[in-house]
Amino acid sequence: MNPITLDQALSGVGQEAGISPWRIVTQEMIDKFADATDDHQFIHCDPERAAKETTFGGTIAHGFLTLSLLSAMAFETIPRIDGADIGINQGFDTLRFVAPVKTGARIRSRFVLAKIKARPSGWIEIAHDVTIEIEGSLKPALTARWLTLAFIQPEEA
Repeated sequence: MNPITLDQALSGVGQEAGISPWRIVTQEMIDKFADATDDHQFIHCDPERAAKETTFGGTIAHGFLTLSLLSAMAFETIPRIDGADIGINQGFDTLRFVAPVKTGARIRSRFVLAKIKARPSGWIEIAHDVTIEIEGSLKPALTARWLTLAFIQPEEA
């Protein structure tokens, strides 16, 4: 994907920045995330018990696993600003987990550029309204206002 200029980015406020490719959330991903975070709750890691004791019909992904996939989906979807070689996650203004992601579901992210501000220091404040969609579901997995920073070395006067 070709980089865009800062001026192109600034003119894109309010517009869709991109939609990521679909990706499948597998039980293996869920299990590895459980190991990494020490969250082995049965609704994530025990397919038989989750099928019997929940309304989900099986295991579901951790909400934070779904959220953590945003970085990869953004990298493969949102054009980089030319000259901005550093990107930093600054957090979220809003974040809501709306619907569970069942094991085997396909998800993708839709990014809308909500705000962008270039500081004289070279730092660029960026906010995206993000929706992670679940294929075949009327409700998304999550919605968020995601804040990031990028840096472009200021030109010397």
